[in-house]
Amino acid sequence: MSSLYPHTPSGVPELDPVRARLRDHVFQHSLKTGDFTLKSGRKSSWFLDTKQTVCRPDGVLAVAEAALAIIPSDASAIGGLTMGADPVAYGIAAVAATKGRNLRSFSVRKEAKDHGVTGRIAGALQPGDKVVITEDTVTRGTSIFEAVEAVYEFGAVPVLITVIVDRGGTCAAMAAEAGIPYKPLLTAPDLGFEFGS
Repeated sequence: MSSLYPHTPSGVPELDPVRARLRDHVFQHSLKTGDFTLKSGRKSSWFLDTKQTVCRPDGVLAVAEAALAIIPSDASAIGGLTMGADPVAYGIAAVAATKGRNLRSFSVRKEAKDHGVTGRIAGALQPGDKVVITEDTVTRGTSIFEAVEAVYEFGAVPVLITVIVDRGGTCAAMAAEAGIPYKPLLTAPDLGFEFGS
């Protein structure tokens, strides 16, 4: 344990300072250990609620700083499947604005609305946008690729997929197959766990 990252246990891989600061916040607020049943029904000794990081002011700043270091300069919008992507996309877009970067944010609804502005996209996405698809935590990648599909259908182009934590390790292969760069901010191994554990 270092005084710089007081919540990070020893024995985890070394990271650059920006990601190390984010990881320390995740250890402090988002990671729980014990006996858990995951959404998939599988049992696990650890559980992540990364909304506990991204919904705190110091946490969203740490997420945004790490994300803005990897988001392509020509990206014009950021979003993903509601609810997991919402605080991540909106927070990164707001912090980007304070740094002179213009990223509009949006959500992909779980199903299309049949009144008002129809369709699955809610927010400021525009056709032709170069899009960062995001999510708080990814295990399998299904939500991410549901958002990718909706963005393509809308007429915009995903140029990067990023998540706060990749816990499952399967999204990288899906992204490679789709030809979309994939850069998680943190991975299960960064937290000292095996992918899919």
